[in-house]
Amino acid sequence: MDGRPLIGVSTYLEAGTRWGVWELEAALLPAAYPRLVQRAGGLACMLPPDDPSLAAAAVARLDGLVVAGGPDVDPVRYGADRDPRTGPPAPARDVWELALIHAALASGTPLLGICRGMQLLNVALGGTLVQHLEGHAEVVGTFGTHPVKPVPGTLYASLAPEGVSVPTYHHQSVSRLGRDLVPSAYAEDGTVEALELPAGPGWVLGVQWHPEMGEDLRVMEGLVRAAG
Repeated sequence: MDGRPLIGVSTYLEAGTRWGVWELEAALLPAAYPRLVQRAGGLACMLPPDDPSLAAAAVARLDGLVVAGGPDVDPVRYGADRDPRTGPPAPARDVWELALIHAALASGTPLLGICRGMQLLNVALGGTLVQHLEGHAEVVGTFGTHPVKPVPGTLYASLAPEGVSVPTYHHQSVSRLGRDLVPSAYAEDGTVEALELPAGPGWVLGVQWHPEMGEDLRVMEGLVRAAG
């Protein structure tokens, strides 16, 4: 049998999605996510929103979990009033992905959060978010780039010890860190760009940027190795 680890990636549910002659609700994910898993040596499995009580059973079938980027986290999840610049809520996705994160943490399943996924990891552990900041999504619908600097001695620094320029598109970020999380990379303006759980039962990392939009495989390769 093929020994590549099975990596689940959370997906969207989107109404009015069009392909061919059809316009229907669809479970979808930008193809760059499964391609990144595949390029890093894993088998990709899409995880559409489901009953959160089933999250532990889903994670138990996986070797690793990626919580993908997407819409803003509903501020109700971290006890904040909604900023007018915060996007519309995605309640089904919030509860499903939070349940996936808790299941992965409880089981020690290797976990990578990307953009929204990093923010949800922080929220899952009691942290809060900055609901709007400038300069990290300069053109609507277009990925930009900016440098990030790793924190020496962290898991992220063991994967990418030097400063790198990363693909980025976000307008929210970590404010108060969740329980036991530590920053492992920063942007030049001080924004937390990566965080991790060094004392957890497994491999846990979140990055604010979008590695699926670049050529650097090291973060995903780290997850795949941990899941192998």
